[in-house]
Amino acid sequence: MSQQPRAVHFGAGNIGRGFIGPVLAESGYHVVFVDIDKDIIDALNELDSYKVHIIGDQKRPKHVSSFSGILSHSDDVIRVLADPATRIVTTAVGPNILGKIASTIGKGLQARRKADAGPLNVIACENMVRQTAELSRYIDPHLSPEDKSWVDQHIGFASCSVDRIVPPGEPKRSSLLDVHVEEFYEWVVDEGALRTPIEPKVNGMHLTRDLDAYVERKLFTLNCGHAIAAYIGFINKHQTVDQAIQDPQIRVVVRGAMDEAGAALIKKHNFDPVTHAEYIDNILKRIADANLADAVVRVGRQPLRKLSAQDRLLGPANLARGYGLPVDNLMRGTAAVFLYDVDEDEQSVELQDKIKRDGIVKVVAELTGFQEESEEHKTIMESYRELQNKPKQ
Repeated sequence: MSQQPRAVHFGAGNIGRGFIGPVLAESGYHVVFVDIDKDIIDALNELDSYKVHIIGDQKRPKHVSSFSGILSHSDDVIRVLADPATRIVTTAVGPNILGKIASTIGKGLQARRKADAGPLNVIACENMVRQTAELSRYIDPHLSPEDKSWVDQHIGFASCSVDRIVPPGEPKRSSLLDVHVEEFYEWVVDEGALRTPIEPKVNGMHLTRDLDAYVERKLFTLNCGHAIAAYIGFINKHQTVDQAIQDPQIRVVVRGAMDEAGAALIKKHNFDPVTHAEYIDNILKRIADANLADAVVRVGRQPLRKLSAQDRLLGPANLARGYGLPVDNLMRGTAAVFLYDVDEDEQSVELQDKIKRDGIVKVVAELTGFQEESEEHKTIMESYRELQNKPKQ
């Protein structure tokens, strides 16, 4: 086999085929996709290329080539991880699956040590904070003490911030592999965690020594605004986020919340205010794109997770409060979560059952950490009552 530098990517879904895989292929890597879906793997091995369609602007699709596929349970995965030509390992399998691929990666790293195949970097691209550190913790029990010592010295586990909206729908496509994505993407990687330089360099990958700033910027801006648009949009009977953000009453809250979060981020990370305002403008433009057709019930799913203290709503609110900055719009967005009622969403059902059992006042205090006498709790309750009684469109 050619000694073209190789990237092994776990997860041949839309993110893998529409974002991580194409970026690696364009950068000179042969991308080996690893997945449990036999139809996808067969197609990856039968076809010479597939198309990545950039939505919205009617641009020519990008043709992705230089790839192959391996089924997750095949020993070939271990062999390719041990091959010196493999320079980088990436994942896009979802947070809940990281633990399930850890054993395979661990065996591959053991084989790599025995083959004296040299260092490489592992970068998990799941939409969560410090995802690669989490993957490393899952892999650790599968390694012997000798393996652990070697891995610590030779394998970089670099967390990252990834940002690209891939619509969940299935537009007409000519191949099982074709995928539709937005044009924008961002991939920021923790340079300090690398064990070897990334060579060839990856197009568009930004290396930083301050990953937390980028992670918080995305979570407290894009994910924050996206979620608020979805939750208030749901209350107002909008089906998609782009419909919701076109509603002036919703847009003003979304923009206000992102501005409040932005003021706190600027304080903490010394972001340039003008540049950050442009970042917010760009996000509003992206989520308003009707071509994405992103359902509010998809963006709003798992409301309890999104009410976590450091997540997209309470995270920026708590940061802003620490600086004595206003949080009125963030509280209004948070109030909308408590009115999110979707039978197909287990966390939504759990939340609504909790409200019926314990009462909204107590549940808000419990889930937000804001005491009933606090201004934040009062603002949430006022907004909750207002949104609850709002005439439905």
